[in-house]
Amino acid sequence: MIRSILLTAALLVSFTLLGQDARLAQQYYSDGEFEKAAILYEKLFEQSNFNDYYFDRYVECLLALESFDECEKVIRKQLKRDPNNVQLYVTFGKLYERQVMDEEAEAQYQQAIALMPKDQFAITKLANAFMALTKYDLAIEAYEKGAELLKDKQVFAYNLGELYRRKGDSEKMVESYLNSIDADPGRSNTIKAIFQRYLLPEDYQELQAQLYTRIQKDPDNAFYPEMLSWVFIQQKDYLSAFRQLRALDRRFRENGGRVYRLGEIAANDKAYDAAILAYEYIVQDKGPSSTYYIDAKREALRCKRKQLVEGYNYTHEELKQLEAEYESFLDEFGRTKVTANIILEEAELEALYLNELDSAIAMLSEMIEYPNVNPTIQAYGKIHLADYYLMKGEIWEATLLYSQVDKAFKEDLLGHEARFRNAKLSYYAGDFQWAQAQFDILKASTSKLIANDALDLSVFIMDNLGLDTTATALQLYADAELLVFQNRFDEAFLKLDSLRQNFPDHSLQDDLLYLEAQVYKKKREYTKAAELLQKIIDEHKEEIRADNALYELAQLYEKQLNNKEKAMALYETLFIDYSGSTFAVEARKRYRVLRGDSVQ
Repeated sequence: MIRSILLTAALLVSFTLLGQDARLAQQYYSDGEFEKAAILYEKLFEQSNFNDYYFDRYVECLLALESFDECEKVIRKQLKRDPNNVQLYVTFGKLYERQVMDEEAEAQYQQAIALMPKDQFAITKLANAFMALTKYDLAIEAYEKGAELLKDKQVFAYNLGELYRRKGDSEKMVESYLNSIDADPGRSNTIKAIFQRYLLPEDYQELQAQLYTRIQKDPDNAFYPEMLSWVFIQQKDYLSAFRQLRALDRRFRENGGRVYRLGEIAANDKAYDAAILAYEYIVQDKGPSSTYYIDAKREALRCKRKQLVEGYNYTHEELKQLEAEYESFLDEFGRTKVTANIILEEAELEALYLNELDSAIAMLSEMIEYPNVNPTIQAYGKIHLADYYLMKGEIWEATLLYSQVDKAFKEDLLGHEARFRNAKLSYYAGDFQWAQAQFDILKASTSKLIANDALDLSVFIMDNLGLDTTATALQLYADAELLVFQNRFDEAFLKLDSLRQNFPDHSLQDDLLYLEAQVYKKKREYTKAAELLQKIIDEHKEEIRADNALYELAQLYEKQLNNKEKAMALYETLFIDYSGSTFAVEARKRYRVLRGDSVQ
């Protein structure tokens, strides 16, 4: 018992001393005191039963000291002790290379490969030793010979892909990584992530070509066309991706799931043509038996609506056709809590684009009373219904509905939205102090959009109330804003003209131009809107609307006037000269997108 305790104590002391020596050796090595480090690493190597780590550090110290003869003796001695350790030939080669004996070094490296055992772990260690010296060709040679020894061509495919990537050999990299997926299909997501990170745009053409070749050789393998569709998606070629996934869906008699997911991706990227094609394939080819049928039909409708209204590029006939499709959908699936979202969308189409306010109000008044309708959808219905009542001039009905949502969703973003709109209604009505108090509260909203809008309106009221104790000018402007909201543009222009005539020196001049620009945008007279926004930038660059005007004008040039160079210049001015603006971050992002940068 005593002997056992003494032995344990001795071992503990030995390990403690060994640890102290290791830390001291590391410190010497880090400080460049290689002579002191070499003495300790030699001692540690012998005491640790010839640990490879201590041996490698000992050799590195000798090489740093240029003790080449001593280093050679040490390596030869270790080779005699461990003749099967082929990594030692790599160490020998490194010694010769330090002495500029390149032929001798190469001979040692080739000796390592020639004597490589039929052992996967040993092969990997040897290849890693070459990689540590950035000798990628030798590492590749080791893996390729190792694959022959193990009679498994794909065993090192992933490792080879990594090596070819480091070499910049895209063709071989792609081939090796695809081989690695053949060996282990579960690795496909990892390989996709590598491709996304490292492939250049032209490399995707190589990947595409190799996948086509593999499809021809193995037409029954579903992975290759699936991977090909993924390549097309990376290139935003959604129509080609659709063709691949449609073929897979038909071949395996699926229910449209792959195609539906493609539709979602395309829709999120605003590639509405491709998204609609994907959704309508499910509706027409799969029919009601597909579990995706109703969702596909609904999403196709949404994409068609967004395609029309987001670009402000539509005719009355196109809007009426879309309205008919909404009606057809509701006739097929009924007007119930399940289709409440669609009713909400159709009501927006009726009110904001077809100017059918009474129809929109009737639809939403019915929808919010559906039994067991989702409370959130019901609340959105009430907010939109309140907007439409406000557009009709029915102020009391509007404020009642806003207040209901505010009360029901007090701490929710939906409640904040309702409170903001109610505060703006009070602003329209001339109750500026109460409105400003509400805007001040909403500046703390977790919704960045609501908080920014609330801040803008609070500052706007504060700036303009102090200039006119009767608030007459501000009331005229608020009246004009309400008329614009109600799409009563001619009356709004008359109100603005009256304001200009009666208050020619008022600081609202930039705001008048800005509101007029909003009217012309609504009327899709983009050139006129751009002229007014440019006037704000030129004549009122120190006023509160200057950064708004810059951002709006940049958006017009990017999306409606198709002048990306002008848009880039405006975005750049915004994030440089107005770096404190709430639009600065988005302006920088849009600038980088237009420049062609990869933006997450």
